[in-house]
Amino acid sequence: MNNPLLKEFTTPFGSAPFSSIKNDHFIPAFKSCIEDAKKAINEIVSNPEAPSFENTLVPLEFSGNQLNRVSSIFFNLNAAETNEEIQKIAQQVSPMLSEFANDISLNEDLFYRIKKVHSSKETLDLNPEQHMLLEKNYKAFVRNGANLNEEDKKKLREIDKKKSKLGLKFGENVLAETNKFELITTKKEDLSGLPEGVLEAAKMRADEKNIEGWLFTLDYPSYIPFMTYADNRNLREQMSKAFGSRGFQKNDFNNENIVKEIVTLRHQRARLLGYDSHAHYVLEERMAETPEKVNAFLSDLLSKAKPSAENEFQLIRDLALEDGIEKLEKWDSAYYSEKLKKLKFDLDDEKLKPYFKLENVIQGVFDIAKKLYDLNFKPVGNVDTYHKDVKTYEVTDSKGNFVALFYADFFPRKGKRNGAWMTSYKAQWKAGKMNSRPHISIVCNFTKPTETKPSLLTFNEVTTLFHEFGHALHGMMADTTYPNLSGTSVYWDFVELPSQILENWCFEKEALVMFARHYESNEPIPMELVQKIKDSSNFLEGIATLRQLSFGMLDMAYHSKNPSRIDTIKEFELEAFDSTQLYPDVKENCMSTAFSHIFQGGYSAGYYSYKWAEVLDADAFEAFKEKGIFNKSVATKFKENILSKGGTEKPMVLYKRFRGKEPSPDALLKRAGLLK
Repeated sequence: MNNPLLKEFTTPFGSAPFSSIKNDHFIPAFKSCIEDAKKAINEIVSNPEAPSFENTLVPLEFSGNQLNRVSSIFFNLNAAETNEEIQKIAQQVSPMLSEFANDISLNEDLFYRIKKVHSSKETLDLNPEQHMLLEKNYKAFVRNGANLNEEDKKKLREIDKKKSKLGLKFGENVLAETNKFELITTKKEDLSGLPEGVLEAAKMRADEKNIEGWLFTLDYPSYIPFMTYADNRNLREQMSKAFGSRGFQKNDFNNENIVKEIVTLRHQRARLLGYDSHAHYVLEERMAETPEKVNAFLSDLLSKAKPSAENEFQLIRDLALEDGIEKLEKWDSAYYSEKLKKLKFDLDDEKLKPYFKLENVIQGVFDIAKKLYDLNFKPVGNVDTYHKDVKTYEVTDSKGNFVALFYADFFPRKGKRNGAWMTSYKAQWKAGKMNSRPHISIVCNFTKPTETKPSLLTFNEVTTLFHEFGHALHGMMADTTYPNLSGTSVYWDFVELPSQILENWCFEKEALVMFARHYESNEPIPMELVQKIKDSSNFLEGIATLRQLSFGMLDMAYHSKNPSRIDTIKEFELEAFDSTQLYPDVKENCMSTAFSHIFQGGYSAGYYSYKWAEVLDADAFEAFKEKGIFNKSVATKFKENILSKGGTEKPMVLYKRFRGKEPSPDALLKRAGLLK
């Protein structure tokens, strides 16, 4: 078979040749790349020379390059453009990759060589990056069972195989439930309160499916505006319950047992490796270090945020009471929050959206990256993509040097999971005089253009775009020798710093005037609206903080104790949410069964890191505010010490080098209006 995945890509920038790739290319490619990687490992192991950094760690680091590229293409497609065939392939491929990962981490001869180099590290003249690579590899072996006996190694392999399949199944079920639900109405009165653009998009959705009337789905661009603006409370309830019951219905897509199995397997794995729990295992390689520290961090923020959250909740309840609503429910939350915002600030998303045409916001984030980091983005039409909606850009520096290839995929569709994320198709690395540059992508789910309107973003979508672009900058500006230390390959509670800090520019007048222009008149956003955005930046921050903390606490509840005590997922979740609950529980709903971050993504025992990184980002942004948000010397310092360094040194070392001190939570509390 002529398999494009097994050749060097001769495409522009060596980009993925999507249009040449067929689904039946993947399994042969995975098998072939795994065999090649195994041969490379055998060469390392059979080298008669004494183990050294150069003959062991370096070839090991580059041994899986082609396998990593094939994996990134396949799993990114499975997230952004999947179908039943790709999902079946994923179920076959994931155990193969788990098995191969275990073949490496349980290879005694390979571990012997790494251990030899590690035991003599003090006598070697290693730079910080080499030292980090050695430590990372040595720990990876120990943390993946290299010191286990044969019987326990076998158990570990079984656990990893099961775990990888369950994570995929969890995600498939959530996607199936999301796609399955449709709210169709032909009655004009059902649409009361919904803005014109939302109605037009719903009509377009219905027309695409040859359905009469208006169609609403659980995809974010449909679901969120419906919950925010629809006057019909019964329909909001219907939508809310459908969203909240994904994976929790008595059907083939139920995730309750999958959640139990995943947390049980994670716990068994951690115990097998000598850790008290999965959280103890995970946090050993995080800035937070221990579950005790994470729980103390979450509790401290909870004590500061809860009084504000309760006051804010009372304001929403009072407003709903004016409409005769005695008991405020979850499906009232977004609707009355928006009404309150309008009353308090005379500001609503519909007033802002005309100033946030997607193309202008993209250009704005590009211009901000140019002002801060001297990056230029040029659209390119000769790069292959997996869907016609995907845009591609060549990124260069001020001298015209190639920095990165950038993909952007913005609209929802059937084969794409909800949410927004940044990913990579190729890591950055160096070999000899070559600096091989990265291929970075961001994927979002924004409202599609209609016949009469371009894609207009809510302010929340603007911050989402900036957030993912912040991750993308971390990937694009990587400048390290080794691919596994490059870009976003950092401690998980540090990875959100580059993304979350960039959101701050969305609230600054100097930045907004660069891109916020009316899509029809091209008039810049009025200064009073800019001021209102600023004034409302911490609106309902107490409730938002409580919500994030509740997710972090649920995550820690699942992963810091023995999960055998979990009877039903729903009861366990309610117990974990007890201290953060404001709205009454909805018995038909369960958050855990669609909590993809921790059961499909990589955030298990790590969801707290969003809040952890907020402390870092608020403190880091203070440095910009002190000297000016476009100050070149501060931006250069951030680029040189954070964005380009990847995981080459410990995060706190890098942070202190940028900031000159450890971060203080005061900046976050002040920004959030929680510091009295």
